[in-house]
Amino acid sequence: MIDGTVFEDKRVAFFTLGCKLNFSETSGIARAMLDAGFQRVNFNEEADVYVINTCSVTEIADKKCKQAIRRAVKKNPAAFIIVTGCFVQLKPRDISKIEGVDLILGSNEKMDVMRYLGDLNKNQNPDVISGEIMKTKEFKPTYSSGDRTRCFLKIQDGCDYLCSYCTIPFARGLSRSDTIEKTINQAEEAIKSGAKEIILTGVNIGDFGKGNGESFLELIKELDKLNGVERYRISSIEPNLITNEVIDFVAQSGKFMPHFHVPLQSGSDEVLKLMKRKYDSAHFANRISYIRQRIPHAFIGVDVITGVRGETDKHYRETVSFLEKIDYSQLHVFTYSERPGTQALNIAEVVPIEERRRRSKELHELSEKRRNSFYKSNLGAEAKVLFEKNIHDGEIYGFTENYIRVGVASDESLINRIRKVKLQILSFDGESISGVLK
Repeated sequence: MIDGTVFEDKRVAFFTLGCKLNFSETSGIARAMLDAGFQRVNFNEEADVYVINTCSVTEIADKKCKQAIRRAVKKNPAAFIIVTGCFVQLKPRDISKIEGVDLILGSNEKMDVMRYLGDLNKNQNPDVISGEIMKTKEFKPTYSSGDRTRCFLKIQDGCDYLCSYCTIPFARGLSRSDTIEKTINQAEEAIKSGAKEIILTGVNIGDFGKGNGESFLELIKELDKLNGVERYRISSIEPNLITNEVIDFVAQSGKFMPHFHVPLQSGSDEVLKLMKRKYDSAHFANRISYIRQRIPHAFIGVDVITGVRGETDKHYRETVSFLEKIDYSQLHVFTYSERPGTQALNIAEVVPIEERRRRSKELHELSEKRRNSFYKSNLGAEAKVLFEKNIHDGEIYGFTENYIRVGVASDESLINRIRKVKLQILSFDGESISGVLK
């Protein structure tokens, strides 16, 4: 009960778009609503309240946000519809024009959904509550729960970089984080939920501690001391912030997994300057080389964006050539789409949509070759696999320490357990390895 309102007989459904950080925040919103008496149902079911946590990284994400809202309205026209997240922060008026929406919460208001919920009566015009995110200094921690195997722990939010193609600072504000002490307290709560693996998430996690005299390296050293958790993974970390000391620590840690996700975006130094990135290709190559030197078996994922304004065919070929020289494991390929309000719109040279798609397809093919090669290099080895609730075609799946997807003969008793497996056969599609329990 909140302010005299009883929610015990009310059903709530959630829909999340975008990054791991969004999933972490949706989970926090869900915990608050379940604590207030709501009953959680699937988004495809009829609910009294629908909460849609949006993304706005690409034009496709914008469209999916609107589609999700309309799906909820169609499922139950009488339902109370709450929309929050990055798309809301950037374009609240666009959301307010969609029929059926009742409550619109900006990025910094999303974690306080219970404060704004009211009596769940439909509104003729939606309530829009969205502050000036660029002035926000408050950090609101959370972690995902519900999946006992893996947990996303939010350790940082916002970004100070203002890259020319990116809207994230305008959607989430400037970089901020909690103290190490409070972050450790959040981690301990997450551990109590039963997760064996914690993924550290944020917008720019290497910036942790900025402004309060602490650092990301100090944080991971303290997290490493906690009991009750088997594994940590570091989500995307900027190449200018992944120091030798961080890599060295992961190399000797028994809990931090040999798995890195480092955004490159372009292998052309001219394009990196257009993007206003904070490194050049030589620095990026040095980071990948040092990871391989210290942790030869590490999985290294690399982000790359193709088709940005100003990227000529010569620049694109430089990126492909650069990617062929460095030793990564897989690409995460993004096809550029123009974002309103970004500095990149001032660049006159536009890459045609069909050419963007062609480049993207080529990079996806390059990624598949690299992942297959990385997987094949691990065949015959023994590895520890944390099995998830992922059962398909008679096999149960999980990931090795260095992020190889492995399937063994289905056995539900393996869920949320770590077992040693011999890696034997690469799957037909190259997306997993079949193994045998040891």
